Formats: sequence, structure tokens, C-alpha cells
Amino acid sequence: MTDSGRLTAAPSATKALNEMTISLLSQPVNLGLARVAVAAFFSQLDLVLSELEEIKVAVSEAVSNAILHGYGRQPDRWIEVSAAVYPDWLEIAVEDRGYGFSGDDQAAGGDGEEEGGMGFALMRSFMDEVVLVSAPGQGTRVVMRKKVRGAVAPGKPIAGNC
Repeated sequence: MTDSGRLTAAPSATKALNEMTISLLSQPVNLGLARVAVAAFFSQLDLVLSELEEIKVAVSEAVSNAILHGYGRQPDRWIEVSAAVYPDWLEIAVEDRGYGFSGDDQAAGGDGEEEGGMGFALMRSFMDEVVLVSAPGQGTRVVMRKKVRGAVAPGKPIAGNC
């Protein structure tokens, strides 16, 4: 936990080329919104459809875990989803201020046995790096990174014009 009250996961010294953050209530109906918002944000890049689909699945799993495990299905709590574009990778963070857990808890292992889910296994299979930071009573932050060499050239404007 940092002084600002946010859980952290190895912040990058590299400045993001573009970023977005949305806050969603912890309701299953918002899974689709989180998935589509992040995919739309990354659609500015030269990614193939399968990469966007993998990102959407990873986001769905992380948000679903926040709803189920972070908040125990309480529908009135907030989940923050952020996404950033870096020259060589994409980064997605999903954070809740829910129950959290210690490193000793089985949930940290992501073995997919709890409630029949395969959330962390899917996140790890679709992303190049998945970092989990959690503390009891302080919430959980999942940071996922995907390498995208050549999708963004430093100094080159990201798609779109005004």
C-alpha cells in the first residue's frame, strides 16, 4: 500500500503514451462495459482481433474476481479499471477496495479451484505478465501487461485526429 492509499504493482519508469480510467459499480452487468471500454481504448493500436479478444477475456476475469471475491457480490461497491499504452506494452489494472487477502491465502495461488473458476489461469495465459497485490481489509489490485512490439512507435501519434 502506498501513502496515497492505492495498492501498487511495480510502477513503470516509462511514461505512458495514453491512459484511461473508469470506475464501475460491482455488478455483473458491468463486466461487458469494462471489457468493451478497454478493447475500444486499445483499438487505436495495430492489434489483431485475437489480441483484443484475449485482452477482453483477461479484463472480464479480473473484474469478475473483484465482484465475487473482492466484494462478495455486494453490488454497491466501486471497481476501478485503468488501461495504458506504452511503447512496447499495454497495461491494464483492475482494483477493488474489498476484503483483500494475505499472501498465504489460497486465492493468491490462482489455482482455479475456488468456485470452479479459471480466472487467474486465463489471465496468465492471455497476458505476458500478471501481478497481484493484495492486503487484508485493503483490497486487491491486478496489473496485467501484454507485449505489443511494433504496435506503437515512440513519437508516432496514436490513431485518431482532431
